[in-house]
Amino acid sequence: MNNFKKIGMTALAASLVSTSAFAGELTASGSASITMENYSGERINTGKAFSMADSITMTGSTELDNGMTVSMSFELDAASADVSGSFDDHSVSISSDSLGTFTFAGDGGSTAVSAIDATAAGDIFDNFDKQTLNAAATPETTLAAGNAAVLSTAGGDNIMMYTLPAVVDGLSVSASYTPQGASSDDSSSAFGATYTGVEGLSVSYGVGTNDAGAGSTYDADVTTMKATYAYGPITVGYSSHEFDSTTATRDQDTTSYSVAYTVSDAISISYGEETIDSGETAVDAEYSQVSIAYTSGGMTITAKSQEAENISYTTGSTEDQDYWGLTVAFAF
Repeated sequence: MNNFKKIGMTALAASLVSTSAFAGELTASGSASITMENYSGERINTGKAFSMADSITMTGSTELDNGMTVSMSFELDAASADVSGSFDDHSVSISSDSLGTFTFAGDGGSTAVSAIDATAAGDIFDNFDKQTLNAAATPETTLAAGNAAVLSTAGGDNIMMYTLPAVVDGLSVSASYTPQGASSDDSSSAFGATYTGVEGLSVSYGVGTNDAGAGSTYDADVTTMKATYAYGPITVGYSSHEFDSTTATRDQDTTSYSVAYTVSDAISISYGEETIDSGETAVDAEYSQVSIAYTSGGMTITAKSQEAENISYTTGSTEDQDYWGLTVAFAF
């Protein structure tokens, strides 16, 4: 009996030693926030509302014998709409200095265009495109099915992204591929580049396609351009995003600009505007925002005041909305 125990312990010890040679690192980072906010206007007046957001991202990596690094990342998010109710964005990456980085995103992946196509003002429209009506409306009733929302290249699940190795200082080039889905007629692809080789300047350009819909639902070519320049405490930004679809009513041109002033290491103030010109509509959706942020260690307090006009591309008085929000966020 004792001999069998010794053999078993020896085998276990050898297994642990062998496994440890391939062990990598596993780390966790997280965030949590509390928000107080209010929407107001003729069609929606929610009163003050409180909400909480929290997530933990687990990342792990290991280096192979050939020098390549394999990394994985997944997010635990209580607000996730995933079937599991908490398991959100997840991906695996393989990289090396000479070959670049290949990433497969099972969920929540970005394309080479969507990774850089946030407007200069920070996607203000996203705060108004799916708000719920108040009073007699049912909880499922949205403000309007046609609310403005910027369309881009096909993103989501099972996206493959390849980032080339550095060939020019400050230049990052990537390409992505979105396989054909169950409701898609074709796959989608995108290419993007960002240059930061001049101090204070960042310039991004991307082109791609969106064939995610059945028939001619999208069938679009997408082009995005963005630039920011920081000089001392002032940072200015401009972006232009074009969605050119075979369906004329889905065409979009989105332009945006922003100005930010860094008062101190802890306080910053910014102002931005966005305009969405959609297809053959005569009226543009317009948004503006003033934001103040205070940072102390891992805590950030942000106050926002936003205005939206013609959010369904009409000039009716019910299409104008106001929003203010106060968020306290923590990183750990």
